[in-house]
Amino acid sequence: MRRIRVLIVEDSAVVREFLQYLIGQDPRLEVAAAVGSAEEALRILDQTAPDVISMDIRLPGMNGFEATRRIMAQRPTPIVVVSSSVESEDLKISMNALRAGALTIIEKPVGTAHADYEVLAERICTQLAIMSQVKVIRQRPGREAVTASPTLLPLKGPAGPFWAMGVVASTGGPNALAELLNGLQAGFPLPILLVQHITASFLEGFAVWLNHACPQEVVIAKEGEVPAPGKVYLAPPDRHLKLENRCLRVDGSPPVCAQRPSGTVLFQSMAHSLGAQALGVLLTGMGEDGAEGLLEIRQAGGHTIAEDESTAVVYGMPGAAARLGAVSESLPLPAIAPRILELALIAQERA
Repeated sequence: MRRIRVLIVEDSAVVREFLQYLIGQDPRLEVAAAVGSAEEALRILDQTAPDVISMDIRLPGMNGFEATRRIMAQRPTPIVVVSSSVESEDLKISMNALRAGALTIIEKPVGTAHADYEVLAERICTQLAIMSQVKVIRQRPGREAVTASPTLLPLKGPAGPFWAMGVVASTGGPNALAELLNGLQAGFPLPILLVQHITASFLEGFAVWLNHACPQEVVIAKEGEVPAPGKVYLAPPDRHLKLENRCLRVDGSPPVCAQRPSGTVLFQSMAHSLGAQALGVLLTGMGEDGAEGLLEIRQAGGHTIAEDESTAVVYGMPGAAARLGAVSESLPLPAIAPRILELALIAQERA
């Protein structure tokens, strides 16, 4: 079976050699090339024709964000951001790379003597293997936020009035979330409870980045907090986020769908706590997390929206929900915020 070809872009010779070693040990992968700068990566991109790229963020000359932007315009290729730093500037570059088309961000490998070596090594190789299968599209400069004006669909089923909205995203989520939240604008009338699958060490930096990227206030959810309208509550690192008696709960119970936090756990708690007053939104992502929980919201009389295959970076989670019959409406990403605003207006008129 043909091995997956990986292009390594990493300025540290030590880390670059270490990544070459890790990838060389994995039977699924092979190193197509390993370079120390973005400029060199762009120069050899066409002739190397990698299946996936491991991209450092701090590079001499052109940084990882600009490199990602140019690769997605020149020769779209799945990109995995590999970063060792959770400092604000590096996180900003990493998150902007995700908006420019990179698929996910993972931690740099640690030395073989480190206690977490095997876990991190396996995570890096598995992410490279999985992301190599994602079909990415050419992105022109400035495409990070899509602003198409969609045709709104007629209401299907009960609309509320809603009390809260839950949003779940995974691979491709940061870009989708920024577009969704900007479309909802400041003053959105519902609390927004958010699960985004991301490496735990990057979660706080992601919250800071999202807070600057959208008009709503974004905070990491705290136990016992009463969610306020127009505020975004992000599930804490390695903790489930739930809604019980209209208060936020966070806990370390076992993962669901191999995820903690899990979108299914959030949606299930909203279905139980709010019934028809729950609004659930499932965006791009690998796997099936969120699908069963979205079904429970729909069965409880709430309204559910899943991102359509035409815009989802990875249609895994929305597709699983659609197959279960959990989706009231499947909409392309640019249509979701206008539809939610329409539903919120309908709900207010009915209240």
